[in-house]
Amino acid sequence: MTAILRHSRKSRARGAKARAFSRGFSLLELLVAFAIMAISLGVLYRATGSSVRSVGDLDVRQQASSVLESTLNRVDGVPASGMSESGSVGNIQWQLQTRSYESGMNSPQAPKLHEVLVTVSWYERGESKELSLTTLRPQRGPRKPGA
Repeated sequence: MTAILRHSRKSRARGAKARAFSRGFSLLELLVAFAIMAISLGVLYRATGSSVRSVGDLDVRQQASSVLESTLNRVDGVPASGMSESGSVGNIQWQLQTRSYESGMNSPQAPKLHEVLVTVSWYERGESKELSLTTLRPQRGPRKPGA
């Protein structure tokens, strides 16, 4: 019986020591865990913030591109005197200008061409941004009566 008693006292002593070491985290372990968590959250915050800014920038750029294309598409022919127009859509300003284009063709059947330049500009985070497109359009002939 004394052997059993001794054995149970030893196991209780070992159990008490094990419980003393496994009561929780030490202060150093908690500080390291909080430091790792703070660094991880900082990186996550920075990544999320830049993604949101990028989406906003792309939205404005897409609007500017739509204004640019629609302005260019409404010009199907240029009068002989040329064109110069400007306007704005929201915070996006646009400008359309034409000039005569020398194609080098001297044939009477070849239409006279005009170079059409459309530029849109806007401000994005305090910086001026700009997109431009250039194309060629034929010169419109004189309007026929009744047409």
